Amino acid sequence: MAFGGFNDKQQAGPMADINVTPMVDVMLVLLVIFIITAPLFTHAIKLDLPSAQSAPAPTEPTTISLSINGAGAVFWNNDAVTLDDLNTRLAAASKQQPQPQVQLRADKGTRYEVIAQVMASAQGNGITKLGFVTEVPQSTKK
Repeated sequence: MAFGGFNDKQQAGPMADINVTPMVDVMLVLLVIFIITAPLFTHAIKLDLPSAQSAPAPTEPTTISLSINGAGAVFWNNDAVTLDDLNTRLAAASKQQPQPQVQLRADKGTRYEVIAQVMASAQGNGITKLGFVTEVPQSTKK
């Protein structure tokens, strides 16, 4: 290895050897650090941990699909129902735990009066989760 010196006539070009001494020094320091710290990773402390019980994970609520066609007929999960039968079913559904989610689908030709009656019936029977379902226009579908 060439370390340079006072005789400039022997070395005509730049030094082409890589000095690896600093890299070896750093690697040896890292090796010593890892040798010292490795036993600390396997050391365990014995603890007497308390035991606890938690409530079971909540169950996912069911989904009720209310559909209203253009003529104003109401469908409960694809079964035709009257407004009186709808009130009875909504009252029973509001008492379930967790309370089901009600998804309201209505034809765009449906009178607002029918939609308002269904919404008032759901609110009057204690349904708190009511959502409206729409479709994405054909021009934006991929």
